[in-house]
Amino acid sequence: MAKLNSYLNFDGKAEEAFNFYKSVFGGEFLGEIYRMGNAPGTENLSEEEKNRVMHIALPIGNDLLMASDIVPSFGQTLTVGNSNYVSIFPESREEADRLFKGLSEGGNIEMPIEDQFWGDYFGSFQDKYGIYWMINYNEEYTK
Repeated sequence: MAKLNSYLNFDGKAEEAFNFYKSVFGGEFLGEIYRMGNAPGTENLSEEEKNRVMHIALPIGNDLLMASDIVPSFGQTLTVGNSNYVSIFPESREEADRLFKGLSEGGNIEMPIEDQFWGDYFGSFQDKYGIYWMINYNEEYTK
């Protein structure tokens, strides 16, 4: 079966956001942080755009959270929206609480993490970088 990983876009904040995510999840980046200025054909970019992230990856469990920055001079724009969420299934309620507290710091909580009528321990929020997250713990999922 193919593997699915989340890929996020930022407007010049990918490295900052991923250092924040690394502080919450732990671990180290997979490979180096690739910069726009290292790619062929980027000689005419401003220094700020050359320093933007072309690719960054953080292993989380058996999955990867990956990202890049947009390049405005290439005509790229970022539209922050709620059409996508990164959904995390932690291994315990304690881990769910830790991730929810850490990732939602400075963001906007949509639904506080608590026991839900469908039987899961669940909460959702938008982090301080505009990324939407769901934390969902169910003891049955961890068996």
